[in-house]
Amino acid sequence: MSKKTKNWADFFVQANANAKDSRLRDYYAQGMVADDCLLSQTPFVALDFETTGLNPEEDDIISIGLVPFTLKRIQLNQSAEWLVKPNQPLEEESVVIHGITHNEVRRAPVLDKILEPLLTALAGRVVVVHHRAIECQFIHHALMQRIQETLEFPVVDTMEVEKQALSHRQGLVGRMLKRPTGSVRLHDCRRRYSLPYYKAHQALTDAIATAELFQAQAAYHFRDDTRIGDVWL
Repeated sequence: MSKKTKNWADFFVQANANAKDSRLRDYYAQGMVADDCLLSQTPFVALDFETTGLNPEEDDIISIGLVPFTLKRIQLNQSAEWLVKPNQPLEEESVVIHGITHNEVRRAPVLDKILEPLLTALAGRVVVVHHRAIECQFIHHALMQRIQETLEFPVVDTMEVEKQALSHRQGLVGRMLKRPTGSVRLHDCRRRYSLPYYKAHQALTDAIATAELFQAQAAYHFRDDTRIGDVWL
């Protein structure tokens, strides 16, 4: 899984110098682990958003869940979850999916009010998500709308890890014949490692589920000397 990525430790130094929002500066000032840090020594934080829809340019974040972890331990006592007031009303379809009601989001703080504790929880840790494109695009658009700046950080994508593992198991012949590899939805990925079923579409629960999934993936697919730079994006 070795690939060329940006030097995130150097990027954080430069981003700290360039950021206008003091909360972003404080986040970047905490730095990032070097790309040669072993997975076993890397501090992680699993992150999940619930949103009003699937289009980050039109929809918005309504719930954020996160949990710090290492490959050996999930730190539930440091987990956090926030409801967030979106910029537009909830659609009935999204209420059915995540169960968050109109009254709940009306009473919730706006994203700008919880940005500081959110960034504090992320600082110094490598973010782990399931489906990087969704999570990163939503935080990008949400922050651009509110503070006219964005947030960049290295990400481990458990969906991408699973795709790579399934492709390897499929083999060259299977790829040539375009044999199906299997679903990479969070629940289906967890089943392959005999992880327990959790109800989906709750931000904190999905963050915990993602953390557990990556611990299992690391145990099955990565050597003891695997570096974080070989895995993050």
